[in-house]
Amino acid sequence: MPMFKKSLLILLILALAVLGGTMYGYYTEQQAIALDQGTTEKAAAPRSIVVYVTGEVKKPGLVMLTEGQRVADAVNAVGGVIETADIDRINMAAFLEDGMQVRVPERIGGDVERPKNALTGKNAEGQINLNTASEKELQELPGIGPAMSARIIEYRETNGAFQNIEDIKKVRGIGNAKFEKLKDKVTI
Repeated sequence: MPMFKKSLLILLILALAVLGGTMYGYYTEQQAIALDQGTTEKAAAPRSIVVYVTGEVKKPGLVMLTEGQRVADAVNAVGGVIETADIDRINMAAFLEDGMQVRVPERIGGDVERPKNALTGKNAEGQINLNTASEKELQELPGIGPAMSARIIEYRETNGAFQNIEDIKKVRGIGNAKFEKLKDKVTI
């Protein structure tokens, strides 16, 4: 019988070791899954951005939004547009960037009167805003024709707003020489 008890004791110890190993493996796997989920949640937390919304909106001003939101979200955050707004001339689906200015233009023609020099893409000094100008307004710039203005707008819609006027050199066909002719006539 002592041999039987010894074998039973060894069998019991082996069973406990296997059970303990299984429980340990399950426990560490659950911890790894929980840790991985916690890391994913922290990494996915959206970053806050501030956008200035102006033009034909109900309450122009600064709004705080989260990264990944669109122009339509910014416009809605200031109460929406007023009846003189021309939303067909602004890309409401464009993604926002921190520090961006969104200007909702005024409708041209129809019931709305506009001052003669109040084109959407121009500021008071007559400079053309690279981020809001239409193709026609961009064509007022020296050396910018229909094809180049279309490329500027395509670049803007694909890559987001220009961060500084030098960014226009990233548009195919605009080098240093053309930029020198444009730099005093454009703004962002």
